[in-house]
Amino acid sequence: MIGLPHPAALGGYLLIVNAATYLAFLRDKRRSVAREWRTPEKRLLTLAVIGGWPAAKLAQRRLRHKTRKQPFAFRLNMIGIAWAWVLFLLLAAPYLPMLLALRPGP
Repeated sequence: MIGLPHPAALGGYLLIVNAATYLAFLRDKRRSVAREWRTPEKRLLTLAVIGGWPAAKLAQRRLRHKTRKQPFAFRLNMIGIAWAWVLFLLLAAPYLPMLLALRPGP
């Protein structure tokens, strides 16, 4: 089984990634309003994939940014669903042997 990182290290990583994600959305929103060069959607989605999904969703709602672009919004929601599954599997992993043992036999 793969060992998980120390909770403090994981928390620090997620704090940094989420702060960077929110700031990237904020910067992109400001550039959008000013009609300046924008942050590529691929970069914003990559930040969400590497752990910044909560901040991406928060920024999307609070800043009202990228809410009408359906391909982007759909992809961001799919990233959130993927993160929810990963979190579920990580939290359920210790209990899977017990749950599988409760399964009725053939």
